[in-house]
Amino acid sequence: MRNRWRLAAGLALTMGCGGGPTAPPFRPIADNKVLMNSLIDPNADILWDSVKTIMTHDTTEEIRPRSEAEWTTLRNSGVALAESGNLLMMPPRAKDGDQWMKAAQALIDTSEAAIKAIDSRNADQLFTAGGDIYNACSNCHSKYLDAIVNANTN
Repeated sequence: MRNRWRLAAGLALTMGCGGGPTAPPFRPIADNKVLMNSLIDPNADILWDSVKTIMTHDTTEEIRPRSEAEWTTLRNSGVALAESGNLLMMPPRAKDGDQWMKAAQALIDTSEAAIKAIDSRNADQLFTAGGDIYNACSNCHSKYLDAIVNANTN
């Protein structure tokens, strides 16, 4: 009888420790350089170009989103940037589990701030969020840009 209980307990443990669910079938297509050039940079440029002041000797031009279509385009760019942070965390794109992940999370966080500014139709907050996105990108590039460029040219 004792052996039956041991066998039953052993089977229960074995079945319960079966390794868990299989990983999703992710299949990254773009490396980091392609992801930057095709998704991140163009969408960041859309946000950065959306709120600015152009001053010349004779005039001052205030660039702001004005139409619903412009705000929608900006929101789409903000979402693309935020989700790009997640894409940067996926293997094989992630360069390490520490600073790289923090930099990718900073892209997500600053992009979320931009989305909130867009949703509230607040151009001044969007301008600030754009600067924060720029800083997040610059901080990552200062640590990883050379490694990404060199890895993709070899």
